[in-house]
Amino acid sequence: MANNRVEGDCAHLPFTKIVEAASVLAGVIHRTPVDYSRTFSQLTGSNVYFKTENLQKTGSFKIRGAYYKIAGLTGKQRSLGVVTASAGNHAQGVAYAAARAGIGATVVMPVTAPISKVEATREYGATVVLAGQSYDEAYGRALKLQAQTGAVFIHGFEDQEVIAGQGTVGLEVLEQLPRLDAVVVPVGGGGLLAGVALAIKTRRPEVKVFGVQSAGAPAMYMSCRDQRWQESGPVCTLADGIAVCRPGRLNFELIRRHVDEMFTVDDEEIARAITMLLERSKMVVEGAGAAGLAALLQGRPSLPGSHVAVVLSGGNIDINTVSILVERGLLRSGRRVSMRALLDDRPGALQGLLEIIASMQSNIISISHNRVDPHVPLKKARVELLLETRNREHVQDIMAALGGKGYEVWKN
Repeated sequence: MANNRVEGDCAHLPFTKIVEAASVLAGVIHRTPVDYSRTFSQLTGSNVYFKTENLQKTGSFKIRGAYYKIAGLTGKQRSLGVVTASAGNHAQGVAYAAARAGIGATVVMPVTAPISKVEATREYGATVVLAGQSYDEAYGRALKLQAQTGAVFIHGFEDQEVIAGQGTVGLEVLEQLPRLDAVVVPVGGGGLLAGVALAIKTRRPEVKVFGVQSAGAPAMYMSCRDQRWQESGPVCTLADGIAVCRPGRLNFELIRRHVDEMFTVDDEEIARAITMLLERSKMVVEGAGAAGLAALLQGRPSLPGSHVAVVLSGGNIDINTVSILVERGLLRSGRRVSMRALLDDRPGALQGLLEIIASMQSNIISISHNRVDPHVPLKKARVELLLETRNREHVQDIMAALGGKGYEVWKN
């Protein structure tokens, strides 16, 4: 897709803006670490390095673009305040930057935005308005508020200063990884990928740049595939930070010119990447932030032996979502198993079943014993069990041991 030819003012966004943004942001944001992962390098065959923007101020890369944009406002613009729309990360970036600049900020967020992101935005000092079921509906409401108040609209991705601010991630990666061969970046509206791609291809055109989008919100992927800007239908994805149906047109032009290939991942792949990052790397990463690793784990792209930077773009995940994903991950890997057994309704029958489970070194998390359900045969009892197990093989050994003693057992 990329032609690797660098133009001085590609799509009207000069590379010098990214350099200027880096100067403005110096001493304000964190220069987030690049962390080598032995585990994920072995799993993918690449030398995997995480650019840990999940450790950035406000929990994501979005502070970069928001701060650079607000820093450049005139005195008159500052007096009017700012307004924006966001599913959460840009909201926090704008709220933080506005508070630091001493100006008012109104943020419109969809009612479906994670509670943790809504509360964090309020804590940074912004006025939060909840409107619409998606980012795009919230965006429409924010435009109406801007027209009514005259406040400066801070777009989450379709803005030169915002893109330039996000592009500083690319500059940092190049400085931190001199042997870099490729970078993998999550994509929603496209501001991060557009900025990173412009920065990297300007400085080192030979480095490959890949974008990853959720299959539940694939507008930029579709646009690049068909070589024309387009929007998707209604979006539905675990990766709320990149759940955008109308990507940036300026971003599309930059991505079309500078990005080598685009991929999509589904929610199951994203969920697996989140839980693996939590368990293997002790990294808390949200759905959008895990999209790049999810793709790399699936061989999209396949880069054996290459030095690959994966941008973990954010860590603002709701704790309830973490709980659900961890539990599902444990069930999927065989570290938890839900099963039911049918046994004789007589004294000692349940004790015998539990003794077998104990002898197999499995811990019982919960148990329910039902002998009155009309669906259970007379003189029988149904037992529902949630067990802590080691792996899938352990689960099979337990079921075989129970079956060998005459118990009827099924996995739920």
